[in-house]
Amino acid sequence: MLSRMLSAALFGIEAAIVQVEAHASSGLPAVATVGLPDSAVRESRERVRSAILNSGLVYPRGRITVNLAPADMRKIGSALDLPMAVAIAAIEQGVVARPVQDDALLLGELALDGSVRPVAGVLSVALEARSRGVKRLLVPAVNGGEAALVEGVEVCPVTTLAQAIGVLNGTIRAPSPPALAAGPAEAEPADDVDMAEVKGQLEGRRALEIAAAGGHNLLLIGPPGTGKTLLARRLPTILPPLTHDEAMEVTRIRGAAGEAARSGLRTRRPFRSPHHTATNIALVGGRGGPAGVRPGEVSLAHHGVLFLDELPEFQRNALEVLRQPMEEGSVTIARAARTARFPAVFLLVASMNPCKCGFLGSRSRECLCTPPQIAQYRNRVSGPLLDRIDLHVEVPAVSYREMAAEQQGEPSSAIRARVVAARQRQRERCPEACNARMPAAFLREHCALDSVGRSLMEQAMMKLGLSARGHDRVLKVARTIADLGGSERILRDHLAEAIQYRGLDRSPDV
Repeated sequence: MLSRMLSAALFGIEAAIVQVEAHASSGLPAVATVGLPDSAVRESRERVRSAILNSGLVYPRGRITVNLAPADMRKIGSALDLPMAVAIAAIEQGVVARPVQDDALLLGELALDGSVRPVAGVLSVALEARSRGVKRLLVPAVNGGEAALVEGVEVCPVTTLAQAIGVLNGTIRAPSPPALAAGPAEAEPADDVDMAEVKGQLEGRRALEIAAAGGHNLLLIGPPGTGKTLLARRLPTILPPLTHDEAMEVTRIRGAAGEAARSGLRTRRPFRSPHHTATNIALVGGRGGPAGVRPGEVSLAHHGVLFLDELPEFQRNALEVLRQPMEEGSVTIARAARTARFPAVFLLVASMNPCKCGFLGSRSRECLCTPPQIAQYRNRVSGPLLDRIDLHVEVPAVSYREMAAEQQGEPSSAIRARVVAARQRQRERCPEACNARMPAAFLREHCALDSVGRSLMEQAMMKLGLSARGHDRVLKVARTIADLGGSERILRDHLAEAIQYRGLDRSPDV
């Protein structure tokens, strides 16, 4: 007898439908799994056997062949346990009313006692199931809220193998999943930091507001202990809230990384801060994870912030791989059989000391570095990477008077309101991108300068030696400053402020 169930396999953040076929024939008792299964799928035969027996079902006798189609696509992970168990159990007459079911998709890992454990990537599977016209989706109960975010598919959360078979037979009615599709619902803690806690650092606060409003990359430069990390960690508190579509993308990426969303959408913008020993594979992604290709830090920071503390301490080759994602907003990882594409639209914030000892320009301690040592330290960060960072900002030491002041600074909520208003102006001009990613055609139309501005820009090009990319980025920053000020045109003051943020183009001294 032949039985067939539908399931799905992940590659990157994309899901593909998999047909799980089971057939029993005469011969010595054995289970053969074919269709390019990985080790986790091959080992599932032991889990499946114990789960079937401990669920009070009869395990078929003879030689059992399980085929995972299409046969030329590699199947990875333990999410195929549940459909394989149901397909094998359906070989016995009468266990499953319809041994061949093409209208229901099953997903889940099995414990030895027959209980169903959560798996990653359910949101991607639910989206693929809807596009293929699948009517029902049987998923682990823990993943029910995540699957319910996709409208148009009946989600049936199950806790055991026996319950899954009962739902397929119509003898058991699965409980309704949490109603999460109407909006974000993951219980995440509120921001525990606020811009009001930052003492002094007016220029740093202003730069963060510009970066948040236009999506511009930012480099903070200053001696140790001046508040560079303090500022960077508060940037997410002034970014606009995630839209529903953005939250869906963030949740899908976290699923590909092996995180099961237990309560629904990720509602907070990601903030990733990898250690400076991170490799290039850790930053852009590579082999591993439940989807075969694991997203890197640039993708895990999608629609959020990637913070690189002590930028010159990162490996040179690790930093260089950031250049393409910063320009294109995505990462493409090619493998022999397939290619995975991860979105990577992130706001890069980096920090560094002005020199190796860290005290160049400090008013409290003398710098002991020689000019060659300063140049060697800064040359750890390549010019092409610096050229892609829009704002170079000094973060000087804070005075005692500023530290002791009882009056707090402007809270994040007030700054976020201005950022949201500036983003709204940008959407009216270019619905698909913020200023930092403005296409060239929009740049010529919306960043036009008057004669005074053109003269100032020409002087800046000559004195700073700006590249064509640097020229465009200065204009985009000026456009963001104008948006924050509610101006339709870029004025001389807006352009002058944007130019002064190109500190590392100006001279070797910060």
